[in-house]
Amino acid sequence: MFKGSFQKALMTVLSYPKDEAQKITDEAKEEYKRIIAKLPEFEKGDRFKMNTVSCAMFSAFCLSFRTLPDTKQLISFYKQGMMNAGMKLFCRMSGMKKYTKSDIKALRKTEAFRAADRNPYSWNMEFHPYEDGSGYECRFTKCGICTLMKELGLEKAIPAMCRLDYTMAEEGGVTDFVRRYTIADGGSYCDCGYKKKENV
Repeated sequence: MFKGSFQKALMTVLSYPKDEAQKITDEAKEEYKRIIAKLPEFEKGDRFKMNTVSCAMFSAFCLSFRTLPDTKQLISFYKQGMMNAGMKLFCRMSGMKKYTKSDIKALRKTEAFRAADRNPYSWNMEFHPYEDGSGYECRFTKCGICTLMKELGLEKAIPAMCRLDYTMAEEGGVTDFVRRYTIADGGSYCDCGYKKKENV
């Protein structure tokens, strides 16, 4: 699903020639298989499985570079690689369900599930609705992305994945995303604030 968009991003964002971009993509595919093979199976009901899959995919590209690009380049590369037509559609459909009763119910279920207590590559989340009814905050006290990327020696690349939260919220069309802390930057938790846009 993402092979074409990531390969294109290698050329347009990181200025690799087409043949080199193809070579890096092929190497990343094999690296991805190695990463995935070492991960435990996720529990049924763990809504964060795809987050870890995306992390493994991005990490595979990072490990296939001769020299790891700087943070700004990685942010642009990951954004273009991830935000293909399928992902944009997913974000818009998710936006249609944002703040609904089913959305809140699913978040409370995730809060109680505490998947990271049993799988270090998943997440633990606390759900905090805003008192003024303007949205809610999802506060993550355990982060599977940080766990996996630190094991792979890719701490420098973690902010590229964190930054996509803003992009996905913007694409959804109903949310202003706000954040103050991340575990990657030394915070005790990652706060993901979802505030309703005023015109919704």
